[in-house]
Amino acid sequence: MLKKLKTNLPILFAAGCLLILSQSIFAQKNVIRTVIIDPGHGGIDPGARGLISTEAEVALQISLKLGKAFEKEFPNIKLIYTRTTDDLPGGATNVRQGLVNRANMANEAKGDLFIAIHLNATGQKAGGWYAKKIVGYKPKVVYTGTGKRRRKKNIQQPIYESYYVKNTRVGTETYIWAADRSDEKSENVVLGGEEGGEDEPVDDPGNVLDLNSPEAKIRAQLYTKYFFRNSALLASMVEDEFGKAGRQSFGVKQRNNKGIWVLQATGMPSILVETGFITNKEEEEYLNSEQGQEEVVENIMGAFRRYKQELEASRHNTNTKAPAGK
Repeated sequence: MLKKLKTNLPILFAAGCLLILSQSIFAQKNVIRTVIIDPGHGGIDPGARGLISTEAEVALQISLKLGKAFEKEFPNIKLIYTRTTDDLPGGATNVRQGLVNRANMANEAKGDLFIAIHLNATGQKAGGWYAKKIVGYKPKVVYTGTGKRRRKKNIQQPIYESYYVKNTRVGTETYIWAADRSDEKSENVVLGGEEGGEDEPVDDPGNVLDLNSPEAKIRAQLYTKYFFRNSALLASMVEDEFGKAGRQSFGVKQRNNKGIWVLQATGMPSILVETGFITNKEEEEYLNSEQGQEEVVENIMGAFRRYKQELEASRHNTNTKAPAGK
């Protein structure tokens, strides 16, 4: 009997951790204290190319404007940019290291939100391209075979006409990490300090959680689910704001390739906003304009306001719930 009781203790403790942690997540004094703004690409990695600009250039311009909007409206929120120049983050000399540096900067800062700014592309030539189509046929004599087997043959030769194909794809979409990469996300959740902030005795030697223990893994998994939900919430709000502004929205999407790796490598809610197609002439001009960039920033800020209010409302409802039995 005693042996059985000992076997169940870790399970009971873990269940208790789940209950306490789920409550403490919503009880934070400051729902959002640090926001990471990540302008995509940079340096040797220009990203997608348009007719007049590169993704890296425009993403940086929008990101800096987004940061100024945060500073003006939410001066108490700490902002961290993964880059503020055309160089890759952290002076990286290759794309992979640049991605790692982005994630490390966000995790070391213990960010509460990670927003990556990108521009989309169709994979076809920016602006448009020339293609050919058959507009008719003309008779032509050809010869087949050699020597005694040489024969004359009449065929219909196609008549081709070149025409210009405009690159018409426009619109926005916002990515979150793929659900099947949640285990990787859990590995990057930084445990310790998420729950109580300044109320926790961080220097107390007894206040140390074994990161390899079942309890720690359960906590990380719970945070991951919480982060996934919040990432999807914010992403849907961003796309909703774009839609209300008259932009074509392709909604919230999941992707797990290397371009989105940074989303699962950051231990916090994280989204990647594709602000438009740089390969469309008009949309590229819009995203390069002051008006266009300001509108994109306002759309993202509108979503952030709603997101922040939603989290604060959840915290308030949790804190004001009447005790059981009353």
